[in-house]
Amino acid sequence: MMKLRGVNLGGWLLMEGYILGGRNIAESKFKREFKKIYGEKELKKFEKAFRDNFIQEIDLKNVSSLGANCIRVPFSWRLLEKKPFVYDEKGFSYLKRVLDWAQVYNLKVILDLHAAIGSQNCDWHSDSSGKALLWRSKNFQKRTFRLWEEIAGRFKEEQALVGYDLLNEPVLKEEEILKKFYQRLIKIIKDIDKKHIIFLEGNLWAQKIEFLKDLIEENISISIHTYQPLNYTFNFVPFYCFPGKIDNVFWNKDRIYKYLESYFKFSSKNKVKIFVGEFGINWRKNFFGELNYLETILNAFEEFGFSYTYWTYKAISNHIFPDGIYQYFPNSSYIKREGPIFGWETYFSLWKKEERKIIEFWRTKNFTPNREIIKVLKKFFRR
Repeated sequence: MMKLRGVNLGGWLLMEGYILGGRNIAESKFKREFKKIYGEKELKKFEKAFRDNFIQEIDLKNVSSLGANCIRVPFSWRLLEKKPFVYDEKGFSYLKRVLDWAQVYNLKVILDLHAAIGSQNCDWHSDSSGKALLWRSKNFQKRTFRLWEEIAGRFKEEQALVGYDLLNEPVLKEEEILKKFYQRLIKIIKDIDKKHIIFLEGNLWAQKIEFLKDLIEENISISIHTYQPLNYTFNFVPFYCFPGKIDNVFWNKDRIYKYLESYFKFSSKNKVKIFVGEFGINWRKNFFGELNYLETILNAFEEFGFSYTYWTYKAISNHIFPDGIYQYFPNSSYIKREGPIFGWETYFSLWKKEERKIIEFWRTKNFTPNREIIKVLKKFFRR
């Protein structure tokens, strides 16, 4: 596998509340509320407008200009499946579109099933209402197998494709269930496509990987996500600094390396590549050592030989969660940080009156590049 250095296109083919300046409710819940107000036809119009404007061809040009060589594209099963085992050509056209754009700008693409049918964890970013129903339903699992079969069959000849990230951040108690789930998917995909990489994410939000060692074979890569220490990188606890004492542990370069060393040892012992599918930080103007943290962890990735993609490309600037490389700062009526209704839920009352303005607001030209983070990423991307 080539060394991958790139960016996630988060919040596009699966909408996330905080990326749009609002509460982290499931995308399906947001759309149900929108549909109650405006109806099915208007919801379809809204979805198309968002997908056509939040990420455009210029965005892949921007990523390429950083020196990145890949993008990870999170998507929801709802984009592709109209009803059980019946697929949506319009949904697949967005994946095809991004693959075509990537080819133009010499980028490689990782297709990431961010929200599986029934949800693979209990969090909003898997489009969950609070339960991980994928693990309780054989039917949901069967539909997921069939969905990946369809994806691989359609895109196996795409020149820009790196491979398939089978399941974003699964969480379940019985790792044997996840192991068997992956075994089935590996066979399904390799029966169709033997040349592209299959990325297997660890359990507990892509952190625990030891149980995956028996699945390692040709064209398998192990994927981890690292936001440690979480209360610092997400700014859940204000005023933590790096280096410094965070949650009663002193985090510095040595601590970062020690944390990542176990993954490096796993990689060396099992002769498998590690891909850090997500890492990032909430930006606080570098008052709390954010650039030091990023340089430290990127140096560690490079020394350990890990590939990586930064989370995320663009987001509404806020005080918690990882920011985008491109940030939206104004407090427009579509953000309304003072509340009580803020971010994407303001669309419920404003869409019909201000549709054109909302669509315009989504475009990256209205977002400000974070030049300090870009400078750091360029330094590593261009190695």
